[in-house]
Amino acid sequence: MNASHTRWPMTVHTASLIVFIAASTAPTPLYRIYQATWQFTPTLLTVIFAVYAFALLMALLFAGRLSDHLGRKPVIGGAIALDIVAMLVFLEASSPGWLVAARVLQGVATGIGMSTLAATILDLDRHRGATVNSFAPMIGLGLGALGSTALVVLAPAPLRTVFVVLIALLVVSALLTRTTPETATVKPGALASLRPHVSVPARASAAFRAVTPLNGAIWMLGGFYLSLMPSLVAKTTHSTSPWTGGLVVTALMVSGAFAVLQGLNHPAMRSLKQGAIALAGGLVLVLIGANVGSGAFLLIASIVAGAGFGASFLGAVRSIVPLAEPHERSALMAAFYIQSYLSFSVPTIAVGYLAQHQGLLVAANVYGTIIVALALSALAWIVARARHVHAAALS
Repeated sequence: MNASHTRWPMTVHTASLIVFIAASTAPTPLYRIYQATWQFTPTLLTVIFAVYAFALLMALLFAGRLSDHLGRKPVIGGAIALDIVAMLVFLEASSPGWLVAARVLQGVATGIGMSTLAATILDLDRHRGATVNSFAPMIGLGLGALGSTALVVLAPAPLRTVFVVLIALLVVSALLTRTTPETATVKPGALASLRPHVSVPARASAAFRAVTPLNGAIWMLGGFYLSLMPSLVAKTTHSTSPWTGGLVVTALMVSGAFAVLQGLNHPAMRSLKQGAIALAGGLVLVLIGANVGSGAFLLIASIVAGAGFGASFLGAVRSIVPLAEPHERSALMAAFYIQSYLSFSVPTIAVGYLAQHQGLLVAANVYGTIIVALALSALAWIVARARHVHAAALS
C-alpha cells in the first residue's frame, strides 16, 4: 500500500487507539469523587485501578493474536463494543462493586483493542507505525486525564457526562473503522491462538534482566499517578480544584510522549541513561513538591519525571526487541508486558494499603523512595555497561 492509500486508515486507527487509551485514564480524576461519595478506602481505590491492569494483561496474553486469524476489523469492532458496555456500567454505577466490574470489562476491551490496533497500524506502515505505537498511547493517557478533568470542572453531572462523551467517541471510531481496508488475511487456528506463549530468548535474557529495575520503576510510577496522584495533590496542596491533579497526571504522560519522539534516533543505551537520570531526579522533585504542598512544583516535577518515563520505556523496548528473532518477538513482548503490568498494579495496591494505615503522604514518600532506588540501581548498571563497552572498543 502506498502512502496516499494508507493515510486515511492510519489516521482512523491512530485516533481509535488514542480513544481507547484515553477512555482508560478518564476515570482517574473521578476516583476522588467516587471515594468521597461512597466513602471507600484507599486500598479499595487501588484495587479498582489494579483490576483493570490485570484484565488488560490477561487480554493481551490470551487474545493478543486473535486478529491474526479472525481479521483486524472484526476484532477491533468487538473491542469497541465491549468498551461501550464498560462505559454503560460506569454510567449505572451505584457502588464500588460496579466500578470493579466496569474496570474489568474495560481492561479486556483495551487489551484486545490496543494490541489489534497496534498490529493494524504496523500492517499499514511498519516504519511510521512503530513511531505511532511509541507515542500515541502516552498521548491518549494524557488526553484522557485532561479531558475528564475538564468535564468534571465545566460540565454538569461529570460522573455521567464523561462516559456519554466516551461512548460517542467509541461509536464514531466504530463507524470510521468500517471505512478502512482489512489488513490481515483470515486463517484457521483462532482457538489455538488463545493459548499464551511467554518466553525470553537466551540471547535477550541478560538485557531483559538488566532493564527490569528501570522498567519496574516507570510502571510503578505510572500506576501511582493514575490511581492515587490526584488524591495526593488535593491532600498536600489543599486545592479543591480538580484541575491541579488532572494537569499533574497529564504533564507526566504528555512529557513522556515527547521524550519518546525525541529519543527515536538515539541509541537504546542513551535513552536508558537519560531516562534513569530524569526519572530519579524528577521523582525526588515530586516528593519535595508533595511535602511542601506546592501544586506548581508538582507540575514541573511531573514534566521531568515524565521525560524519564518516556525515555526509559523507549530504551527498555529497544534494548530487548532487536535481540529476538521475528518468530520470538511475540513471546518476548508477552514476558515484557507481564513484567510491566504486574509493576503497574501489584505495588499500587500495596501503596494503597499503606496509605490507608499510615497516611497518603507517608505512603507516597516510601513508594517514591523505592522507585528512586530502582532508577539509581539501573543507572549504575548503565554507566558500568557503557564503560565496559568503551574499554572493549579501545582494546
